[in-house]
Amino acid sequence: MFATPAYAQAADAAGAAGPQAFLIQMLPLIGLVILFWFLLIRPQQRRMKQHQAMIAAVKRGDTVVLNSGVIGKVVRVEDKEVGVEISSGVTVKVVKTMVAEVRTRGEPAPANDAKT
Repeated sequence: MFATPAYAQAADAAGAAGPQAFLIQMLPLIGLVILFWFLLIRPQQRRMKQHQAMIAAVKRGDTVVLNSGVIGKVVRVEDKEVGVEISSGVTVKVVKTMVAEVRTRGEPAPANDAKT
């Protein structure tokens, strides 16, 4: 008989603090959204902008690395495509977005052997 009024009082107190209790429950979810924004979404947007700027700056004579790992020299630049010479006399037409890295003309390629 004594337990029933105590439970009723506790339930009434929780119901009175409804908006505050809801805010406290939503606070971790809001925190996770902010955390995901700063750790995942924002860096990905920054990398995407850098990649678009790199692709826009591709010019004839640059050495490029494609997403497939093929390295070649740019011989022709169009709006959405690039002509890449992968071997002497072998030119491949590639979509610009598939360019993973642009190397400058004077940048040397790394050596295959490891120096110790």
